[in-house]
Amino acid sequence: MAFSVLKTQADEGMWIISLIGQEEYDKMTAAGLKLSKEQLYDMNNKCLTNTIVHFGGFCTGEVVSDKGLVFTNHHCGYAQIAALSTVDHNYLKDGFWAKSTQEELPAPGLFVNFLVKVEDVSAEVMAAAKSSDPASFYKNRDEVYKSLVKKYSEDGKYKAVVKDMFKGNQYLVFVYEQYNDIRFVGTPTESVGKFGGDTDNWMWPRHTGDFSVFRIYSSKDNKPAPFSTNNIPYTPKNHLKVSLKGVKDGDYTMILGYPGRTNRYEVSNGIQLAQDVVNPAIVKLREKRLGFMLKEMQKDPAVKINMAGEYAQIANYWKYFIGQTEQLKKLKVYDEKIFGENQFRAWATGKAEYETLLTEYNTIYTDYKPIALQATYLNEGILGSAVVKFSMNFIQLETLLKAEKPDAEKIKAAKENIKKAWEGFIKTENIASDKSIFAYVTQAYYQDIPADQHPKDFFSKMIKKPTDEMAYKKYADKVFEKTSLLDEKKFNAFLDKLTKESLAKEPVFAHAKAFYENYVNNYAPKVNSFNEKNYLLGMRYIKGLKEMNKANVAYADANGTMRISYGNVKSYQPQDGVTFNYYCTLSGQLAKYKKGDYEFDLPQNLLEKAAAKDYGQYVDKNSGDLNVSFISNNDITGGNSGSPVLDADGNLVGLAYDGNWEAMSGDIKFDTRFKRTICLDVRYLLWYMDKLGGATNLVNELTLVK
Repeated sequence: MAFSVLKTQADEGMWIISLIGQEEYDKMTAAGLKLSKEQLYDMNNKCLTNTIVHFGGFCTGEVVSDKGLVFTNHHCGYAQIAALSTVDHNYLKDGFWAKSTQEELPAPGLFVNFLVKVEDVSAEVMAAAKSSDPASFYKNRDEVYKSLVKKYSEDGKYKAVVKDMFKGNQYLVFVYEQYNDIRFVGTPTESVGKFGGDTDNWMWPRHTGDFSVFRIYSSKDNKPAPFSTNNIPYTPKNHLKVSLKGVKDGDYTMILGYPGRTNRYEVSNGIQLAQDVVNPAIVKLREKRLGFMLKEMQKDPAVKINMAGEYAQIANYWKYFIGQTEQLKKLKVYDEKIFGENQFRAWATGKAEYETLLTEYNTIYTDYKPIALQATYLNEGILGSAVVKFSMNFIQLETLLKAEKPDAEKIKAAKENIKKAWEGFIKTENIASDKSIFAYVTQAYYQDIPADQHPKDFFSKMIKKPTDEMAYKKYADKVFEKTSLLDEKKFNAFLDKLTKESLAKEPVFAHAKAFYENYVNNYAPKVNSFNEKNYLLGMRYIKGLKEMNKANVAYADANGTMRISYGNVKSYQPQDGVTFNYYCTLSGQLAKYKKGDYEFDLPQNLLEKAAAKDYGQYVDKNSGDLNVSFISNNDITGGNSGSPVLDADGNLVGLAYDGNWEAMSGDIKFDTRFKRTICLDVRYLLWYMDKLGGATNLVNELTLVK
């Protein structure tokens, strides 16, 4: 059964573009859209959809030339840029612009996916998976998933993924074509690409030049192919035109991309657990890890390059969880959920399928809450130490070594895989910060997790005085001194002569295993049971909401599949007496500039061009300045980073890259008053690429709309 679109604010919702009906399309045209439905989505013909790529599986990008050029955010390309950088060729710090395709750099491991088609497979999945018993439901569902993936993959030609919508009330299969030869083309200096750093992250006004440029390569017949010097720039089915017109307050905007995950049908129990228990724990653990890392990064440029990708990833969601918790409380989302649930409870009286549903929710959350921090303190805490996380690669190998008849070939293959993993790990490992993290998270686990949930006898045996902070530092010193995992010669010797006995004595692995086995044996089954029951209750709850009031279930939660959102450029008032304009300028960026500052420095050539007001064709006619960014009320979330912001004619006017502080609860509660998407003005990208990067070759590739 397809869930249709009903009664929502024009700016709320991440819609599955292939399922947009006439009613929603009419709302889009009323808001300003000038394109037909077929121009938005028509997988048999040229349309906007085939200009969008899922970038690396974690961001979005858009094809902007007939030679496969892709725009995305700087923070989306950050890890790749860091991996390609060295002290002598520090692309992260100094920026990089290829003046020809011969100068473009391979980005190993990076891929992009194009959406080929979407089909509703609800009937097949529901017929096979129908069961009230959780174990049977998941077993049957997974079997039909495998069958559908095999069918739609066409013997490896495509990548197929089955996704549930509305928590299992609908199922769609998404078919992709994956390109694996992606080259790095250009990026601004880090001072521009991360201008404002953690201070400005999630904030408006915002002056960050958050962009990077890549290119898709294909075989000579335009098909996906592994990296080869014989590959050529990909010729896309369609590419976006790039507008130099800019935007003004009230203009129509739409965003196509791959939002990661929202949970807007969460019940009050989940809200309370997130804001009071889980989010504060994540913030606490990440904040400490970041502090230890930053201390070492500021000492040495080489260390900064090595740790940059991981640091940025940790920092982004550290601040996110701070903001989400604050706004959930400020907007009284828990109280709003309680109000809605009381309405549902009254409606459900006498209806056998729904009458006890909210009571069942209370029961599973009551049972789960005492152990809710176990997974957080394992993943964000214990495994927050890079060397501890790496040591988990030995878990499978240990099983092979302990087998009654060890398989020599499997053991050899496992060792080879671990060797490869070690080579990647050691490149970014910073022992000083990792040792501090190791000591801190071990102590935090002891202090914050109830004693009866600790690994049996661990703290009494390993930490002489578990209430003393210095004891954890001494323990960390001892483990890091004796481990074989941090030195190439020791590691190779350890791996070559590995036995189940020597592995058991490896101090980092022994440490990791104590916490891992405690979780797997005692808490994972309970956590899995909670998640399974929660999902099935959610399936019933959304079905019930749909029956009770169709407007309550207008669109499916984001789940990493392509969505479209639409709205308008829009200023806002975050508080009484304060109005935020809809755009920011280069002049505003210069006002924040602090020479040599870690977050607010700017390159000399930018300062010179700005002083000369050398804006060229990229100047904004309304501001008389170079606009850096603007805001709209489009609905996005993580994964939308790099998504194209399009005008009413489908031309590229910006790149989505962030949300605003006043609406950080957006993944759970969309707030129509404050929710804004922070967008890079594409003219700032073009100005930098042209005037500062000297990459007129790239500007000439684009189809510009003036």
